[in-house]
Amino acid sequence: MRKKESPRTRPQNNRVLEQLNHNAAGADIGSDTIWICVGEHASEVPVRRFGTTTAQLRESAEWMVSVGVDKVAIEATGVYWVAAYEIYEEYGLHPILINSRAIRTFNGMKKSDFIDCQWIQLLLTFGILQPSVRVESLMIELRGHMRHRKNLTEQCSEQIQRMQKALTLMNLRLDQAVSDITGVTGMNILRAIIKGERNPVTLASMRNAGCAKSEAQIAEALTGHYRDEQLFCLDQSVQMWDFFRELMGQCDRKIEAVLQKLPAHQTGKTVKPTCQKARKNQVRFDGRTLLHERLGLDLTEIRGLEVLTVLTVISECGVDLSRFPSRKHFKSWLGLAPGTKKSGHRVLSSRSRRTTNRAATALRLAAQSLLRSDCELGAVGRSLRGRIGAEKAITAVAGKLADRIYLSLTTGRVFEDRGAQYHELKHRERTMASLQKRARRLGLQLIPIGEQTKTVPQSSVS
Repeated sequence: MRKKESPRTRPQNNRVLEQLNHNAAGADIGSDTIWICVGEHASEVPVRRFGTTTAQLRESAEWMVSVGVDKVAIEATGVYWVAAYEIYEEYGLHPILINSRAIRTFNGMKKSDFIDCQWIQLLLTFGILQPSVRVESLMIELRGHMRHRKNLTEQCSEQIQRMQKALTLMNLRLDQAVSDITGVTGMNILRAIIKGERNPVTLASMRNAGCAKSEAQIAEALTGHYRDEQLFCLDQSVQMWDFFRELMGQCDRKIEAVLQKLPAHQTGKTVKPTCQKARKNQVRFDGRTLLHERLGLDLTEIRGLEVLTVLTVISECGVDLSRFPSRKHFKSWLGLAPGTKKSGHRVLSSRSRRTTNRAATALRLAAQSLLRSDCELGAVGRSLRGRIGAEKAITAVAGKLADRIYLSLTTGRVFEDRGAQYHELKHRERTMASLQKRARRLGLQLIPIGEQTKTVPQSSVS
């Protein structure tokens, strides 16, 4: 019998955390001050306070360079860190951006900027902090234009709502006459009303040939009572809508110029023409051809993805997705992966992480449109919607779209849609495998109906 070891003779675990980054610094940035902490071996005063002006940021960078700092961790606070990040990168300090949640559970002391910068510096020396994703400079420029374009689109939507309100208050039911009041027929009628036309028959005669409603139906819907204050509001809203549309055109030209700066790929393939009607808020240049030349593949061949969706995703995530070890890491960063909240081998919650990622929002909108389409992901989404609900089904389909984008950009081959029949076939195979497994457990055997009538004797059938 083996003798029980005493605490004195038992082998001890002497492993401790090793400092990997000896010349690291930590910075906590606010709106008007920045606190920086370096190692105690580097300076007699390891913690210093600086301002956030350009001159003060350069002074802080020069101080860190003078004491031998080669890496600095910056806590993300709003957008105040952007200028400091770029200046420190210019000085060769290799800045990394961290999330405030990374140090929230470590700091057990009273919260202050003076203490936070010391914790950031200490954790960085041990290599515990994980840097946030920051895309290349051209993608940052594209991201700024895409986010501004989205704001302009929202402003246009707000003006459309104001037009609709003014028309409703005058009982001019243009929304019942046309499907889109900013279409060809709708804008012709609106501009005529602003110029002083009141006859509903004359207004109805401005309908486009492709309009579903007849002139008589449109004339009946446009019979209302006009008010001067609402006409003034309608005129102002139309002018603002035109103004924001012009700004969107200027923004599109900037986006096209940024895309042309990207290196071109010679693939020898041409973009297949599409017969789909261009949507109202799409970019006003040939985005498919330009993206195909710059990315080396046409991501719009993936069902559910359009030019605007692809531009949003690559502006937020970048073109080089090798920074993500796998597609699962990519989905987790987007917030489209199931949660892993477990305790005692029991799943407490599998809810996806809440996030405001703009790329994830764009993919969710694309997934929502796929639920009504006849494709593989549409069939998958409809099957999930019946079991887990529409919200989770949209998130799951958006995650599958993220998978296809990741695989396409990393392998150089577009993931082709295999059709709704493929999902139905796979679903039938899984169902049959499950039934056969249950039958074997019960000592039974599954026989198809056709084969059953052939194997049963004639006497037993009667």
